[in-house]
Amino acid sequence: MALYLLYESSSGYALFQAQGLDEIGQNTEAVRNSVADLNRFGKVVQLTAFQPFESAIDGLNQCNSVSEGLMTDELRSFLELNLPKVKEGKKSKFSLGVAEPKLGSHISETMKITCQSGEFVLELLRGVRLHFDKFIKDLKPGDLEKAQLGLAHSYSRAKVKFNVNRVDNMVIQAIFLLDTLDKDINSFSMRVREWYSWHFPELVKIVNDNYLYARVAKLIEDKSKLSEEHIPALTEILGDEDKAKETVEAGKASMGQDLTPVDLINVQLFAQRVMDLAEYRKNLYDYLVTKMNDIAPNLASLIGEVVGARLISHAGSLTNLAKCPSSTLQILGAEKALFRALKTRGNTPKYGLIFHSSFIGRASAKNKGRMARYLANKCSIASRIDCFAERGTTVFGEKLREQVEERLEFYDKGVAPRKNIDVMKSAIETTQNKDVEMEEAQPVEASAKKSKKKKSKSEDAPAEAAKGDALEDAKSEKKKDKRKKEQGHGAEEMNGINGDVAEQDGTAKKKKKKSKDEVAAASETKKKRKSKE
Repeated sequence: MALYLLYESSSGYALFQAQGLDEIGQNTEAVRNSVADLNRFGKVVQLTAFQPFESAIDGLNQCNSVSEGLMTDELRSFLELNLPKVKEGKKSKFSLGVAEPKLGSHISETMKITCQSGEFVLELLRGVRLHFDKFIKDLKPGDLEKAQLGLAHSYSRAKVKFNVNRVDNMVIQAIFLLDTLDKDINSFSMRVREWYSWHFPELVKIVNDNYLYARVAKLIEDKSKLSEEHIPALTEILGDEDKAKETVEAGKASMGQDLTPVDLINVQLFAQRVMDLAEYRKNLYDYLVTKMNDIAPNLASLIGEVVGARLISHAGSLTNLAKCPSSTLQILGAEKALFRALKTRGNTPKYGLIFHSSFIGRASAKNKGRMARYLANKCSIASRIDCFAERGTTVFGEKLREQVEERLEFYDKGVAPRKNIDVMKSAIETTQNKDVEMEEAQPVEASAKKSKKKKSKSEDAPAEAAKGDALEDAKSEKKKDKRKKEQGHGAEEMNGINGDVAEQDGTAKKKKKKSKDEVAAASETKKKRKSKE
């Protein structure tokens, strides 16, 4: 049986035919020894066809398809043109060697071609990869390396690309920073208390909160200057007028030592830094809540933003958390206790990070393990919905939370909870109804925009009409003026023409009269001459 080799290079698809395999005996060691020598390997493997990629984008698409085990239309047409045709209902008299087993199974299912990707085929493809530039004559030195580098960069860049709004790495960094800030703010606040207590020791018993203590220390500064004028400001900070008055009275009778202005300034600066850190911690918590609602809305609505972020951080990513079974998610964060229990053959832990959820605390002591197992089951479902769903929604998380509440009531009062299938059906129906409402709302918004445009056009129409009427009036007046002027000129011209004609008639009449008089005078003179004679 003839063997063809499909090699996916960075510049295109290549098809090779392996000959003389009976002489080698399909021994991998013999092939491995012949790979290094081009003369020996060239006798066994020969190039049949080569189809270059049209562009770098086409090469990237082909590479992505091959890595996913899919056969593209270009690859199928390339194989159909260059491989021997297989008659329907008969097996192929050749086999195709490929490097990717998934791609081979897809080719065999689609084209009914026997594919193999064993160690022997991989060794042959390794030799093809080693001497590929020698088989293709038109390749210039360095072209193959440039194509490999460009394709590697574009392939890696495409794999790294993700949805910016669903970056779980930001949640991991935020929860780490939140834990670090909690520790740092706690230690810094204790330092402020200890430092300022040398000056005003009675304030520690009055103000217990670290953040409020730093604000009060920043406000008071020197206890000797503390008076009743500070009561409104202290009341605004502490929220209790009695505590404010107690602080003022304690400042008047304080047993603390006096500090120099330089020491007080340093205390005030450090208290301000602690206040800034506390404010930043609040902003960071708000940021974490918003990111969790974008990345894992169902998990956040089920178990809370902080606990959900801790689970994602401990698993490494939302995808890894979705891959974890519920039994692993239940003890996530209690690995030391688990391995200690396995080593000493003791009781394994019942819960890990999910112990911080309020559901575990609300359950009774004998039901904590059951509640942890049930909650881990629902968290696993919520994380998988968040990871693989196309649209983010909190409907499933809210329904799962209702199920956990019902299970708590079942453990306490014996009320039978709803079945999971019924709850999921109702959740799917609500999501479908929301999608329908969203689709209906879009045309309504478009029609509202169109109506607004029509209204604006109708409102603008009278003004435009008035402007148009005014322009038309002005134009008509101008036209009338022009007509009057033209008529005036025409009348003048007509008058002139008539005058010329009248003058011409007058001169003609005068000439006629003159001619008649001359004829009469001439006839009279002739008569007189005759009578004289």
